[in-house]
Amino acid sequence: RVHKVKIIKWEQLPQKMQTEEVRKYYDVLKKRKLGLFLKRLFDIFISIIAITILSPVYLITAIIVYSTSKGPIFYKQERIGYKGKPFYMHKFRSMYTDAESNGPMLSSGDKDPRITPFGRFMRKVRLDEIPQFYNVLKGTMSIVGPRPERQFFIDKIVLQAPEYRLLHRVKPGITSWGQVKYGYAETVDEMVERLKYDLIYLENLSLTT
Repeated sequence: RVHKVKIIKWEQLPQKMQTEEVRKYYDVLKKRKLGLFLKRLFDIFISIIAITILSPVYLITAIIVYSTSKGPIFYKQERIGYKGKPFYMHKFRSMYTDAESNGPMLSSGDKDPRITPFGRFMRKVRLDEIPQFYNVLKGTMSIVGPRPERQFFIDKIVLQAPEYRLLHRVKPGITSWGQVKYGYAETVDEMVERLKYDLIYLENLSLTT
């Protein structure tokens, strides 16, 4: 059973506990809370602008996806997010509908036969990811943060790198330092290699990185 921990306000602390060391701890908490609040405002602001400006792109992309391959326009998949909680991440569908009929599989790149012709283009320019601004508005994702993975692959990653679970201390993002520096990971070993960049992000977390 999980018990919530109530943070007592500085003014409510007994006089003997109001030391300089405790004051520093409270100052860190205030800065952290303010930083998360500003980051959330940034996420909402950027997402509203992006969805508004990109609305014609959404429409055109939806029409092309619908007309070039059978199946739904959008694709949702369960991923693991903040505090290890599952959520549904949304994308434009870039694969054929039976892509994982044999179980979870990572993409093997542009030559992956499961990817539709238009899907290859979308993945190249990251167009398939733009529906995730909806996830950001809902609060399940952030603009910047470690890319979320499925539980199936997380179980494999933590066997090699238990520190992966540290990424669940922050919201997953549409883009990440790991994705920028490393790109798409096609194997679990590559996921582990990319992890070091996401841990750097975690150590240097701020409003813009």
